[in-house]
Amino acid sequence: MKTKEKKELHGKKIEELRALLKTVREELFSLKLEYNRRKLKNTSSILHKRKDIARIQTILQEKERIVV
Repeated sequence: MKTKEKKELHGKKIEELRALLKTVREELFSLKLEYNRRKLKNTSSILHKRKDIARIQTILQEKERIVV
């Protein structure tokens, strides 16, 4: 995830972040399936997706704390 994309995450609404989180989790799932089938060339992409999920969850928690 590029720096510009990280900054854009802060500008999104809670609903958009939840939808994005769901999408990234599905992508991670498919990457893990490819890895198990020995078809995944770039194994570091799994690590990047996990970090993306962590970033999205962190921003989501910050926004939910502000709302509550």
